[in-house]
Parts: sequence; structure tokens; C-alpha cells
Amino acid sequence: MIAGVAASWTMNQFWAVKAKLQQQNQPEGEHHQEQQQERESESENPTVKVAQAITRPLLGRELTKDEKTRAGWVVHYAFGALMGGLYGLMCEATPAAHAGFGTVFATGLWLGADEAAVPALKLSKPPREYPLAQHLSGLGAHLVYGVTAEAARRGLRAA
Repeated sequence: MIAGVAASWTMNQFWAVKAKLQQQNQPEGEHHQEQQQERESESENPTVKVAQAITRPLLGRELTKDEKTRAGWVVHYAFGALMGGLYGLMCEATPAAHAGFGTVFATGLWLGADEAAVPALKLSKPPREYPLAQHLSGLGAHLVYGVTAEAARRGLRAA
């Protein structure tokens, strides 16, 4: 689970670097449009939707913007920790589970979560409604997750 948290953090760094690179390569006039899309995508973020579904009955109200951001992070890290724990258990049960230095698991996680479960649970639009580049970015972020989880798993196991 520790490896999963570390991998979730690294995955977030991937997204931050990607966003910064996109911003640098964008003409000035498109920056305002990007900020608008970012605000809209935050409300569409599956982790925020899950956080709202959990907290709405508990609090009896909607989350504020700041609360949504923090709650989304909690859901992201909790899911990442759980998946890291699952990955560690799988690796202990069968060494083939860490094939590709975590990339096989990460690809399966991307396919199962991002491409199948999230849309099936209506936490996002259907995959066909997103451009190929967005799917590839998601896969890339999950590959970063998988490699980090495997590196952390090996380091923790050695310790």
C-alpha cells in the first residue's frame, strides 16, 4: 500500500509536468480557454464525483470547491494505495505479476478502471467521446504508476 501511495504521487507529478508542458506550448489566446476547460474538468473528475457521493450523505450538503479538491485527492490516494496493496499481494502470490516492471499490471489497471469501470459507473463519458491523445495520456500516467509501484515494492521488500 505504501508503494501504491508513492506511485499515486508520481502519477500526479506526471500530470503536473504534462499540464505545464501543454501550457508552455500553447498560444497566449488559448490560455483562457484552457483555464475554463480545467474548471469544467475538475467538476467532471471521477475522484471528485466519488468523494461527493461518499460525503453528501455524511455531511448533508455539497462539498465546497476546496473540499472537492482535497476529497478528490483523498479518493485518488486511497484507490492508489488499495491498488498498490493488491499489486503487492499479487506479486507475492505469483512472481509473474510484476512482469514488465509493473507495466503489465498498470496497463490492466488503466483498462479496467479508466477505460471500463469509470465510464460504466457513469463517472465519465464513454471512452469513444475522448480523443486518442487523452487515452494515451491516461495510459502513460498509469505506466508511471506501475513502474513506481514496482520500484517501491522492491525497495520496501529489500528493506
